[in-house]
Amino acid sequence: APCINSSDSDIALNGLSTLILSAPVLRCMISITYSVVCVVGLIGNLLVFFFIRVRQERRISKINFFILNLAVTDFQFVLTLPFWAVDMALDFSWPFGDAMCKIILSVTVMNMYASVFFLTAMSITRYWSVASALKDRGKQTSCSIRWVSVVLWSLATVATAPTSIFSTVTNVAGEKLCLLRFPDGQYWLAVYHLQKILIAFILPMAIVSISYLLLLRLIRQRSMKNNSKRRTQVTKSVTIVVLSFFLCWMPNHAITLWGVLVKFNAVYWDKSYYIVHTYVFPVTVCLAHANSCLNPLIYCLMQTGERACDSVLWNKRKYYISLFKGYLTQNSSHVTLRHIYSTSRFSKSV
Repeated sequence: APCINSSDSDIALNGLSTLILSAPVLRCMISITYSVVCVVGLIGNLLVFFFIRVRQERRISKINFFILNLAVTDFQFVLTLPFWAVDMALDFSWPFGDAMCKIILSVTVMNMYASVFFLTAMSITRYWSVASALKDRGKQTSCSIRWVSVVLWSLATVATAPTSIFSTVTNVAGEKLCLLRFPDGQYWLAVYHLQKILIAFILPMAIVSISYLLLLRLIRQRSMKNNSKRRTQVTKSVTIVVLSFFLCWMPNHAITLWGVLVKFNAVYWDKSYYIVHTYVFPVTVCLAHANSCLNPLIYCLMQTGERACDSVLWNKRKYYISLFKGYLTQNSSHVTLRHIYSTSRFSKSV
Protein backbone atom coordinates (compact mmCIF):
# COMPACT_ATOMS: atom_id res chain seq x y z
CA ALA A 1 0.00 0.00 0.00
CA PRO A 2 1.10 3.62 -0.22
CA CYS A 3 2.42 3.53 3.36
CA ILE A 4 5.81 2.75 1.90
CA ASN A 5 7.76 2.64 5.12
CA SER A 6 4.95 1.73 7.46
CA SER A 7 4.36 -1.79 6.21
CA ASP A 8 6.32 -4.86 7.14
CA SER A 9 9.50 -3.40 5.70
CA ASP A 10 9.60 -0.88 8.53
CA ILE A 11 11.18 -1.22 11.96
CA ALA A 12 10.10 -3.94 14.33
CA LEU A 13 9.23 -2.14 17.50
CA ASN A 14 9.87 -5.04 19.87
CA GLY A 15 13.58 -5.52 19.40
CA LEU A 16 13.64 -7.01 15.90
CA SER A 17 16.15 -5.64 13.42
CA THR A 18 15.29 -3.41 10.47
CA LEU A 19 14.30 -5.12 7.23
CA ILE A 20 15.02 -2.32 4.80
CA LEU A 21 18.31 -3.05 3.05
CA SER A 22 17.29 -3.05 -0.60
CA ALA A 23 19.88 -3.48 -3.31
CA PRO A 24 21.11 -0.13 -4.73
CA VAL A 25 20.21 -1.12 -8.30
CA LEU A 26 16.66 -2.04 -7.33
CA ARG A 27 16.23 1.17 -5.35
CA CYS A 28 17.53 3.22 -8.26
CA MET A 29 15.17 1.51 -10.71
CA ILE A 30 12.17 2.04 -8.45
CA SER A 31 13.08 5.70 -7.95
CA ILE A 32 13.22 6.18 -11.71
CA THR A 33 9.91 4.35 -12.09
CA TYR A 34 8.31 6.63 -9.50
CA SER A 35 9.50 9.62 -11.51
CA VAL A 36 8.09 8.21 -14.74
CA VAL A 37 4.78 7.35 -13.07
CA CYS A 38 4.64 10.90 -11.70
CA VAL A 39 5.15 12.51 -15.11
CA VAL A 40 2.77 10.17 -16.96
CA GLY A 41 0.18 10.40 -14.19
CA LEU A 42 0.28 14.20 -14.16
CA ILE A 43 -0.10 14.39 -17.94
CA GLY A 44 -2.81 11.72 -18.07
CA ASN A 45 -4.95 13.25 -15.34
CA LEU A 46 -4.52 16.77 -16.71
CA LEU A 47 -5.83 15.43 -20.02
CA VAL A 48 -8.83 14.01 -18.17
CA PHE A 49 -9.53 17.46 -16.70
CA PHE A 50 -9.20 18.99 -20.15
CA PHE A 51 -11.35 16.34 -21.83
CA ILE A 52 -14.19 16.71 -19.33
CA ARG A 53 -14.03 20.52 -19.46
CA VAL A 54 -13.96 20.77 -23.26
CA ARG A 55 -16.31 17.93 -24.17
CA GLN A 56 -18.93 18.64 -21.53
CA GLU A 57 -21.67 20.53 -23.31
CA ARG A 58 -24.46 20.22 -20.77
CA ARG A 59 -24.69 19.31 -17.10
CA ILE A 60 -21.95 16.89 -16.11
CA SER A 61 -23.11 13.27 -15.86
CA LYS A 62 -22.83 11.17 -12.72
CA ILE A 63 -20.11 8.98 -14.18
CA ASN A 64 -18.11 11.96 -15.41
CA PHE A 65 -18.42 13.67 -12.03
CA PHE A 66 -16.98 10.56 -10.37
CA ILE A 67 -14.25 10.42 -13.02
CA LEU A 68 -13.42 14.06 -12.31
CA ASN A 69 -13.05 13.28 -8.59
CA LEU A 70 -10.99 10.21 -9.44
CA ALA A 71 -8.66 12.35 -11.55
CA VAL A 72 -8.31 14.80 -8.64
CA THR A 73 -7.32 11.98 -6.27
CA ASP A 74 -4.82 10.50 -8.72
CA PHE A 75 -3.40 13.94 -9.51
CA GLN A 76 -2.77 14.61 -5.82
CA PHE A 77 -1.45 11.08 -5.40
CA VAL A 78 1.22 11.37 -8.09
CA LEU A 79 2.37 14.71 -6.64
CA THR A 80 3.68 12.76 -3.63
CA LEU A 81 5.79 10.42 -5.76
CA PRO A 82 8.88 12.68 -6.05
CA PHE A 83 9.18 12.58 -2.25
CA TRP A 84 8.96 8.78 -2.22
CA ALA A 85 11.44 8.58 -5.10
CA VAL A 86 14.01 10.53 -3.07
CA ASP A 87 13.19 8.44 0.00
CA MET A 88 13.76 5.25 -1.97
CA ALA A 89 16.99 6.51 -3.56
CA LEU A 90 18.35 7.33 -0.09
CA ASP A 91 17.58 3.81 1.16
CA PHE A 92 14.43 4.95 2.99
CA SER A 93 16.26 7.77 4.77
CA TRP A 94 13.73 10.61 5.04
CA PRO A 95 15.34 14.05 4.50
CA PHE A 96 12.23 16.27 4.56
CA GLY A 97 11.47 16.51 8.28
CA ASP A 98 8.68 15.34 10.58
CA ALA A 99 5.99 17.75 9.34
CA MET A 100 6.44 16.73 5.70
CA CYS A 101 6.44 13.08 6.77
CA LYS A 102 2.95 13.51 8.24
CA ILE A 103 1.69 15.57 5.31
CA ILE A 104 3.04 13.40 2.49
CA LEU A 105 2.12 10.09 4.12
CA SER A 106 -1.39 11.34 4.98
CA VAL A 107 -2.00 12.74 1.48
CA THR A 108 -0.75 9.50 -0.07
CA VAL A 109 -3.00 7.30 2.05
CA MET A 110 -6.07 9.55 1.80
CA ASN A 111 -5.92 9.65 -1.98
CA MET A 112 -5.35 5.89 -2.11
CA TYR A 113 -8.62 5.40 -0.20
CA ALA A 114 -10.45 8.06 -2.22
CA SER A 115 -9.31 6.57 -5.53
CA VAL A 116 -10.57 3.12 -4.55
CA PHE A 117 -13.85 4.53 -3.23
CA PHE A 118 -14.59 6.48 -6.41
CA LEU A 119 -13.74 3.50 -8.64
CA THR A 120 -16.21 1.48 -6.58
CA ALA A 121 -18.89 4.19 -6.78
CA MET A 122 -18.44 4.37 -10.56
CA SER A 123 -19.09 0.64 -10.92
CA ILE A 124 -22.30 0.87 -8.87
CA THR A 125 -23.48 3.96 -10.75
CA ARG A 126 -22.81 2.41 -14.15
CA TYR A 127 -24.85 -0.69 -13.31
CA TRP A 128 -27.68 1.25 -11.69
CA SER A 129 -27.97 3.67 -14.62
CA VAL A 130 -28.26 0.89 -17.20
CA ALA A 131 -30.50 -1.28 -15.01
CA SER A 132 -32.89 1.62 -14.32
CA ALA A 133 -33.13 2.50 -18.01
CA LEU A 134 -33.72 -1.07 -19.17
CA LYS A 135 -36.43 -1.73 -16.58
CA ASP A 136 -38.68 0.96 -18.10
CA ARG A 137 -39.03 2.93 -14.92
CA GLY A 138 -41.03 6.06 -15.44
CA LYS A 139 -39.43 7.66 -12.43
CA GLN A 140 -35.89 6.67 -11.48
CA THR A 141 -34.68 7.16 -7.95
CA SER A 142 -31.65 9.37 -7.67
CA CYS A 143 -29.55 11.16 -5.12
CA SER A 144 -27.23 14.12 -5.24
CA ILE A 145 -23.97 13.02 -6.79
CA ARG A 146 -22.20 15.86 -5.01
CA TRP A 147 -23.38 14.63 -1.62
CA VAL A 148 -22.18 11.14 -2.48
CA SER A 149 -18.77 12.57 -3.35
CA VAL A 150 -18.67 14.50 -0.07
CA VAL A 151 -19.43 11.28 1.81
CA LEU A 152 -16.69 9.38 -0.05
CA TRP A 153 -14.11 12.09 0.63
CA SER A 154 -15.18 12.13 4.29
CA LEU A 155 -14.79 8.35 4.56
CA ALA A 156 -11.33 8.58 3.00
CA THR A 157 -10.40 11.29 5.51
CA VAL A 158 -11.63 9.23 8.47
CA ALA A 159 -9.78 6.14 7.22
CA THR A 160 -6.61 8.25 7.01
CA ALA A 161 -6.86 9.50 10.61
CA PRO A 162 -4.55 6.81 12.10
CA THR A 163 -1.90 7.68 9.53
CA SER A 164 -2.11 11.39 10.32
CA ILE A 165 -1.88 10.73 14.06
CA PHE A 166 0.84 8.07 14.23
CA SER A 167 3.10 8.91 11.27
CA THR A 168 6.46 10.21 12.43
CA VAL A 169 10.17 10.35 11.70
CA THR A 170 12.05 7.81 13.81
CA ASN A 171 15.78 7.20 14.17
CA VAL A 172 16.70 3.60 13.37
CA ALA A 173 20.35 2.56 13.25
CA GLY A 174 21.34 6.19 12.66
CA GLU A 175 18.84 6.70 9.82
CA LYS A 176 15.70 8.86 9.90
CA LEU A 177 12.72 6.86 8.66
CA CYS A 178 9.21 8.14 7.87
CA LEU A 179 6.82 5.48 9.14
CA LEU A 180 3.87 4.63 11.36
CA ARG A 181 4.62 4.08 15.01
CA PHE A 182 1.79 2.95 17.25
CA PRO A 183 2.15 3.16 21.06
CA ASP A 184 1.62 -0.56 21.67
CA GLY A 185 3.94 -1.76 18.93
CA GLN A 186 3.24 -4.40 16.33
CA TYR A 187 -0.27 -5.44 17.37
CA TRP A 188 -1.96 -2.15 16.45
CA LEU A 189 0.17 -1.84 13.34
CA ALA A 190 -1.15 -5.25 12.28
CA VAL A 191 -4.74 -4.18 13.03
CA TYR A 192 -4.20 -1.04 10.98
CA HIS A 193 -2.94 -3.00 7.98
CA LEU A 194 -5.76 -5.54 8.31
CA GLN A 195 -8.48 -2.89 8.19
CA LYS A 196 -6.70 -1.27 5.24
CA ILE A 197 -6.76 -4.55 3.32
CA LEU A 198 -10.48 -4.99 4.03
CA ILE A 199 -11.57 -1.40 3.32
CA ALA A 200 -9.24 -0.59 0.44
CA PHE A 201 -9.14 -3.91 -1.40
CA ILE A 202 -11.36 -6.85 -0.42
CA LEU A 203 -14.69 -5.01 -0.07
CA PRO A 204 -14.15 -2.69 -3.08
CA MET A 205 -12.96 -5.58 -5.23
CA ALA A 206 -16.06 -7.59 -4.33
CA ILE A 207 -18.39 -4.66 -5.05
CA VAL A 208 -16.69 -3.75 -8.34
CA SER A 209 -16.71 -7.37 -9.54
CA ILE A 210 -20.36 -7.96 -8.61
CA SER A 211 -21.51 -4.66 -10.15
CA TYR A 212 -19.82 -5.29 -13.49
CA LEU A 213 -20.85 -8.95 -13.61
CA LEU A 214 -24.47 -7.88 -13.07
CA LEU A 215 -24.04 -5.22 -15.74
CA LEU A 216 -22.72 -7.72 -18.28
CA ARG A 217 -25.49 -10.19 -17.49
CA LEU A 218 -28.14 -7.49 -17.79
CA ILE A 219 -26.84 -6.27 -21.14
CA ARG A 220 -26.56 -9.78 -22.57
CA GLN A 221 -30.04 -10.76 -21.44
CA ARG A 222 -31.92 -7.61 -22.32
CA SER A 223 -30.29 -5.73 -25.14
CA MET A 224 -27.25 -7.15 -26.91
CA LYS A 225 -28.22 -10.66 -27.90
CA ASN A 226 -27.86 -9.86 -31.58
CA ASN A 227 -25.06 -7.30 -31.35
CA SER A 228 -21.85 -9.19 -30.66
CA LYS A 229 -19.62 -6.22 -31.55
CA ARG A 230 -21.03 -3.90 -28.90
CA ARG A 231 -21.26 -6.75 -26.39
CA THR A 232 -17.56 -7.51 -26.92
CA GLN A 233 -16.75 -3.81 -26.59
CA VAL A 234 -18.47 -3.53 -23.22
CA THR A 235 -17.01 -6.84 -22.01
CA LYS A 236 -13.45 -5.76 -22.84
CA SER A 237 -13.76 -2.41 -21.10
CA VAL A 238 -15.27 -3.99 -17.99
CA THR A 239 -12.62 -6.73 -17.91
CA ILE A 240 -9.76 -4.23 -18.11
CA VAL A 241 -11.30 -2.07 -15.38
CA VAL A 242 -11.55 -5.01 -12.97
CA LEU A 243 -8.22 -6.63 -13.89
CA SER A 244 -6.24 -3.39 -13.65
CA PHE A 245 -7.61 -2.77 -10.17
CA PHE A 246 -6.92 -6.35 -9.09
CA LEU A 247 -3.45 -6.74 -10.61
CA CYS A 248 -2.18 -3.36 -9.42
CA TRP A 249 -3.23 -3.78 -5.80
CA MET A 250 -3.40 -7.51 -5.10
CA PRO A 251 0.38 -8.19 -4.83
CA ASN A 252 0.87 -5.34 -2.37
CA HIS A 253 -2.06 -6.33 -0.18
CA ALA A 254 -1.07 -10.01 -0.32
CA ILE A 255 2.40 -9.27 1.04
CA THR A 256 0.94 -6.86 3.59
CA LEU A 257 -1.40 -9.64 4.76
CA TRP A 258 1.60 -11.92 5.16
CA GLY A 259 3.13 -9.29 7.42
CA VAL A 260 -0.10 -9.07 9.43
CA LEU A 261 0.01 -12.82 10.04
CA VAL A 262 3.63 -12.54 11.18
CA LYS A 263 2.76 -9.76 13.60
CA PHE A 264 -0.11 -11.83 15.02
CA ASN A 265 2.32 -14.79 15.35
CA ALA A 266 0.11 -16.83 13.02
CA VAL A 267 3.11 -17.62 10.79
CA TYR A 268 6.84 -17.58 11.48
CA TRP A 269 9.31 -14.90 10.47
CA ASP A 270 11.90 -16.53 8.20
CA LYS A 271 14.41 -15.81 5.44
CA SER A 272 11.80 -15.88 2.67
CA TYR A 273 9.78 -13.26 4.53
CA TYR A 274 12.85 -11.04 4.76
CA ILE A 275 13.70 -11.46 1.06
CA VAL A 276 10.14 -10.76 -0.09
CA HIS A 277 9.81 -7.63 2.03
CA THR A 278 13.26 -6.38 1.12
CA TYR A 279 13.17 -6.93 -2.65
CA VAL A 280 9.60 -7.71 -3.77
CA PHE A 281 7.52 -5.43 -1.55
CA PRO A 282 8.98 -2.17 -2.97
CA VAL A 283 8.13 -3.41 -6.46
CA THR A 284 4.51 -4.09 -5.44
CA VAL A 285 4.29 -0.57 -4.00
CA CYS A 286 5.51 0.77 -7.33
CA LEU A 287 2.91 -1.32 -9.16
CA ALA A 288 0.16 0.04 -6.91
CA HIS A 289 1.31 3.58 -7.65
CA ALA A 290 1.20 2.85 -11.38
CA ASN A 291 -2.57 2.48 -11.06
CA SER A 292 -2.73 6.29 -11.05
CA CYS A 293 -1.38 6.23 -14.62
CA LEU A 294 -3.83 3.56 -15.72
CA ASN A 295 -6.92 5.38 -14.47
CA PRO A 296 -6.96 7.90 -17.37
CA LEU A 297 -6.83 4.93 -19.76
CA ILE A 298 -9.60 3.26 -17.77
CA TYR A 299 -11.59 6.47 -18.14
CA CYS A 300 -11.37 6.23 -21.93
CA LEU A 301 -12.37 2.56 -21.85
CA MET A 302 -15.33 3.27 -19.60
CA GLN A 303 -16.45 6.01 -21.98
CA THR A 304 -16.29 3.46 -24.81
CA GLY A 305 -18.33 1.00 -22.80
CA GLU A 306 -20.76 3.73 -21.80
CA ARG A 307 -21.29 4.74 -25.43
CA ALA A 308 -22.03 1.11 -26.29
CA CYS A 309 -24.53 0.89 -23.44
CA ASP A 310 -26.10 4.19 -24.45
CA SER A 311 -26.43 2.95 -28.02
CA VAL A 312 -28.45 0.04 -26.66
CA LEU A 313 -30.79 2.44 -24.88
CA TRP A 314 -31.03 4.60 -28.01
CA ASN A 315 -31.96 1.56 -30.12
CA LYS A 316 -34.67 0.77 -27.62
CA ARG A 317 -36.02 4.32 -27.85
CA LYS A 318 -36.02 4.08 -31.66
CA TYR A 319 -38.10 0.91 -31.35
CA TYR A 320 -40.84 2.71 -29.44
CA ILE A 321 -40.66 5.71 -31.76
CA SER A 322 -41.21 3.40 -34.75
CA LEU A 323 -44.24 1.88 -32.99
CA PHE A 324 -45.57 5.36 -32.37
CA LYS A 325 -45.12 6.37 -36.03
CA GLY A 326 -46.86 3.19 -37.15
CA TYR A 327 -49.71 3.96 -34.80
CA LEU A 328 -50.05 7.46 -36.28
CA THR A 329 -50.03 6.11 -39.85
CA GLN A 330 -52.63 3.42 -39.27
CA ASN A 331 -54.92 5.48 -37.03
CA SER A 332 -54.39 9.03 -38.27
CA SER A 333 -58.10 9.84 -38.21
CA HIS A 334 -58.51 8.77 -34.58
CA VAL A 335 -55.39 10.27 -33.00
CA THR A 336 -56.09 12.76 -30.22
CA LEU A 337 -53.83 15.12 -28.35
CA ARG A 338 -54.21 12.85 -25.32
CA HIS A 339 -52.89 9.87 -27.32
CA ILE A 340 -49.92 11.85 -28.60
CA TYR A 341 -49.02 13.21 -25.17
CA SER A 342 -49.28 9.86 -23.37
CA THR A 343 -47.35 7.94 -26.02
CA SER A 344 -44.53 10.47 -26.33
CA ARG A 345 -44.25 10.64 -22.56
CA PHE A 346 -43.91 6.86 -22.39
CA SER A 347 -41.15 6.80 -25.04
CA LYS A 348 -39.15 9.44 -23.16
CA SER A 349 -39.24 7.46 -19.95
CA VAL A 350 -37.57 4.41 -21.48
